[in-house]
Amino acid sequence: MPHSYGYRARTRDLFCKGFRKNGTIATQRYLKTYNLGDLVDIKADGAVQKGMPHKFYHGKTGVVWNITKRAVGVEVNKQVGGRIMKKRIHVRIEHLKHSTCRQEFLERVKKNQRMAKIAKAKGMKISLKRQPALQPKAARIIGVKSTNNSVETLYPEAYVNLFV
Repeated sequence: MPHSYGYRARTRDLFCKGFRKNGTIATQRYLKTYNLGDLVDIKADGAVQKGMPHKFYHGKTGVVWNITKRAVGVEVNKQVGGRIMKKRIHVRIEHLKHSTCRQEFLERVKKNQRMAKIAKAKGMKISLKRQPALQPKAARIIGVKSTNNSVETLYPEAYVNLFV
């Protein structure tokens, strides 16, 4: 067979439904509200061919810039050559979902505000910056006289030619 370069070429696994995810589309997907500036994830649903985005945009996150009766305008970054272009596409709502990429950040902001309020009431200062999980060990003195910590001097070994 000749090689195919169609609009949906090589999307057999990309657009297929997940295991035990077949059947009618849930009504809840149509009842979601999208507002301008919302972050949305584009995930094409193979059961709905209308308003399906190109395979490049599958799995991308964008910002809502326009809302129509059945579709939502999404602005997505696309790398073309060495530059990043903002592409504006219209996608039907069956192929969108609200993004959770900022959820952890927003929860951390709320937690930091609560902690700062409590610290201010107590009159003390606290650091609200994120810290790595593995911190350096505290300073300490290692005893040389114990049995496990004897001092050993290392010397280079003399070169021996084995292939003579």
